[in-house]
Amino acid sequence: MSGLFIKKRPEAPGNKRRWEVKGAEAKKKKKTVNLREEIESDSDTEVAPSRRKKDHEEAEIEETVQEKKLRLAKEYLQQLQAQEEDQLEDESEDAVAHRLQENVLEQRGKLQRPLAKELLPPEPAEIRLLRGHQGPVTCLVITPDDKHVFSGSKDCSIIKWSISDGKKVHKIPGGRKGCEERHVGHTAHVLCMALSSDGKFLASGDRNKLIFIWNAETCEKLHKFQGHRDAVSGLSFQKGTYQLFSVSHDRSVKVWNVVENSYIETLFGHQDCITGLDSLSRERCVTSGGRDGTVRVWKITEEAQLVFSGHDGSIDCIRLINEEHMVSGADDGSLALWNVSKKKPLARMRCAHGSHGEAGLQQPYWISAVAAALNSDVVASGSHDGNLRVWQCAQGFRGLQPLCTIPLVGFVNSLQFSSSADFLVAGVGQEHRLGRWWRLKPAKNGLYIVPFKRKQPISEGS
Repeated sequence: MSGLFIKKRPEAPGNKRRWEVKGAEAKKKKKTVNLREEIESDSDTEVAPSRRKKDHEEAEIEETVQEKKLRLAKEYLQQLQAQEEDQLEDESEDAVAHRLQENVLEQRGKLQRPLAKELLPPEPAEIRLLRGHQGPVTCLVITPDDKHVFSGSKDCSIIKWSISDGKKVHKIPGGRKGCEERHVGHTAHVLCMALSSDGKFLASGDRNKLIFIWNAETCEKLHKFQGHRDAVSGLSFQKGTYQLFSVSHDRSVKVWNVVENSYIETLFGHQDCITGLDSLSRERCVTSGGRDGTVRVWKITEEAQLVFSGHDGSIDCIRLINEEHMVSGADDGSLALWNVSKKKPLARMRCAHGSHGEAGLQQPYWISAVAAALNSDVVASGSHDGNLRVWQCAQGFRGLQPLCTIPLVGFVNSLQFSSSADFLVAGVGQEHRLGRWWRLKPAKNGLYIVPFKRKQPISEGS
C-alpha cells in the first residue's frame, strides 16, 4: 500500500516564522513607547522649575503691595532671630569657657576678682539692726542663697532671720543649766556655727563641749556630737561635702561625717586654746591658735600640719580668702595676710583699729572678727573701737589699704560677707564672745545688715 507523503519545504537560514516576526516587531514597538515615556518624563522635570517660576510670578502679580511688605518683614525678622540665636550660642560658649577658667584659678588659689574698685561706702541710714537675742551675738552664718542668716548668742538661743524683711523665721530657745536631757537646744553659750554648702545642715557648738546638727530648713535637731573635752570654739563644713571640722579649747581638731552621724578622727598640735577655724573645698582646714601665737594649716588626709607665726598676741580669728590665701586678727591689734606656702605673713597692718588708754599706757584695740569676700580683694575686720573697717588687698596680697569705715558700737564678734558680696552681716554684743573682760553698755545685742552699692560702669562715648 502506497502512502501519501507531503514534502515539507525547507526554511532558508535566517528566516523566521511570521508570528515570530510579528512578536519581535511588537516588542520593538513597546520598547519605543517606553523610551518615549522616559524622554517625556525627563522633559517634564526640566520644565517644572520654569513652570514654578511662572506660577510664582503670577502669585506676585496677585499679591498686593501691603502683603508683599508684610511677607518681606516676616522674612527679615526670621533672619534677625536666626542671627540672635547664633550670637547667644557664641556668648553662652564664651560664658562656659570663662566659668571653667575661673574654676581652675579658684582651685589653684589664684582667683582674685577686683571687687574693691566697684564697692561704694554704705549709707548709714541703710544699715539695719535685727534684735531678738537677750545676750551678745557670738556667731552667725548666711545661707548660700543669701536669703536667710542664722545667729547664735550667749543667751544659748539660735535665731533664723529673713534678710529681706528682717523678721524671725524660727527661734530655737536656749535652756538653763541642768536641764540638758529635757531641753532640745543649747544650755550654754553658743560660740560657733557652720552651714553646709548646699544649705541643708546647720551645725552649732557651745561651751558645754557639745555640737548639735540641725535641719537648716525646719530647725529640727538631727544629731548631737560629743567628744571634745572643752568649749567648742569653731566649726566649718568642707565645701561641697558633709564633712565637718570642729576645734575646741581642748586644743584639738576633730573631723565628723554629718550624713553618717559619725566621728572620723582627732588631730593635735596647738599648744593653747584654738579660737577660730575655716575651710573651703580642699580636704584641709586652717586654725588660729590663740595664745600659742600660731596659725596652722591641717592636711587631713596626710595627718600633717603647717605652722605659721607672725602676730605678737593671741590670734583670735581667721578666714580663708581663697584656697591659697587667708586673713587673721589678733589681740595685738594687727591684721595679717598669709599665703599657705609661706611661714611668715605677706602683709601685716599694725593697730588696724587704733589704740586706747592714757598717754604712755595705750593699748591697741583687739581684732575680734575678720571676714573675706570669697576669691576677691576685699576683707573686713571688727573690734570694739566703734567702727567696722573694710580693706582692699593689694595685688598678690602684699598689702592692705583702707576702703571705708562704718560706725558700729559694741564688740564685733562675728562677720560674714554674702556670697554675692552685696552686703555684710555683723554680729555685735556688749561683751566679747569668749569672755567678759569689758562690758559696753551703749551697745545693742543684735545683727547689723550692711548693704553695699556698686559703681556704675562708664558707658562708651560718655
